[in-house]
Amino acid sequence: ELHIITWNVGSATPPDDITSLLGLNVGDGNTDMYIIGLQEVNSMINKRLKDVLFTDQWSEVCMERLSPFGYVLVTSQRMQGLLLLVFAKYFHLPFLRGVQTETTRTGLGGYWGNKGGVSARMSAFGHTICFLNCHLPAHMENSEQRMEDFESILQQQQFEGQAAIGVLDHDVVFWFGDLNFRIDDLDMQVVKSAIDNNKFSMLLEKDQLNMAKDSETVLEGFQEGPLKFPPTYKFDVGTDTYDTSGKKRKPAWTDRILWRLRATATAGAAVSTGKRCSISALTSGTKVTQHYYRSHMEYTVSDHKPVSSIFTLQFPYKVDIPLVTIIVEDEWNSIADATAKFKLVPSYPRSSWDWIGLYKVGFKHHKDYVGYVWAKQEEADFNRQEQQVTFTEEELPKGSGDFILGYYSNNMSTIVGVTEPFQFLMPSFSGTAIWFVQKAYFALSSIKLCTYFFICKPFTLSCVSSIFVRSQVWTVQGADTLH
Repeated sequence: ELHIITWNVGSATPPDDITSLLGLNVGDGNTDMYIIGLQEVNSMINKRLKDVLFTDQWSEVCMERLSPFGYVLVTSQRMQGLLLLVFAKYFHLPFLRGVQTETTRTGLGGYWGNKGGVSARMSAFGHTICFLNCHLPAHMENSEQRMEDFESILQQQQFEGQAAIGVLDHDVVFWFGDLNFRIDDLDMQVVKSAIDNNKFSMLLEKDQLNMAKDSETVLEGFQEGPLKFPPTYKFDVGTDTYDTSGKKRKPAWTDRILWRLRATATAGAAVSTGKRCSISALTSGTKVTQHYYRSHMEYTVSDHKPVSSIFTLQFPYKVDIPLVTIIVEDEWNSIADATAKFKLVPSYPRSSWDWIGLYKVGFKHHKDYVGYVWAKQEEADFNRQEQQVTFTEEELPKGSGDFILGYYSNNMSTIVGVTEPFQFLMPSFSGTAIWFVQKAYFALSSIKLCTYFFICKPFTLSCVSSIFVRSQVWTVQGADTLH
């Protein structure tokens, strides 16, 4: 299940709560991936410099909201104001392979990235998918320019592989963004009256994108669900009122989500001979079902309203075995337990820079680890099916919790193996134990005795490197017993 969102945010900062936009308040937990395409993210020079050094605000707020539900950032791509974010449930990561991103500038004749397209492609369980987020030229009179720019984006975006493949060579393509198509011919009052009376059909007949589908070959195969929501542009910021400024822009469905299934040779032959056929039935068993297509009127930080859609992709699994299988115990109760075994499939392209990360449940992205160890291959390991790594005390968390191990592939730039969550149970001091340690420290420092007697049972300090008492440091070796 895919949840796709497009929003021209008009350089605004994120709203306080995007729960309803993400559907987290009504979701059934079945969403496998979130794909978020934003346009006009603040790209002023000083803001872009900050975003280079730190995560931009929009990426951060999306990660903060999605990570507690088990979604991890798979990839992202930024081109000035265009931002594409792809999230997936952590357990799907090993089956999302060949992840690549591309950008195409179309502003100022291709020299400026305020307009254009950013994309991410991958193989999901053996089926190729491409997500394309576009911001096309504005204004009523530029319909032809929009089509030319879209065609240019498709031509320029080529992904690496055994053979270069373009956007339309994927099994499924999702195309979305501020496509900027307007409503032709009808004047402002007619459009507003139709909106007020919920008569969208007369407006859709004059929608430039709908009209272009009948004449533009580049749009062949693209599908869109019924537009049952009001035009999403242009609003007075902070309101649900259409533009009252001096420009008085005519309302339009500028923000759209479309999809396309790649026709097989059989489908292409059927089309060329004039035979009726179902494209969805002829694309390697892939079927796309749209469950809803809606706008979100409650968000008012921009002059556009966000648009979202949920899709189900149905296809037979071509890939259901991870490249790396990690084996770990259900619990780590001590430092000695902090080991894991892993197995690689024979075809896996191993690198000496591969590593296994220890992640707290709810991690945001592949670099959001607590600690890691290199998954180096020693000479003695060449003939072993299973290999083992050990985490040292320095690489372990300082507290208990639920964790996941993930194997990161340097060559593939993605996590290719994960475990189920397991518990790390960190032994901790009780209040009584700390009280006795403090008493021992002060007694030894004040009366300089070599022996101090406690009227108590012995206790053990484990997994501790040092104890701080009144700015003094008393180093305690792991698992020493104090009597």
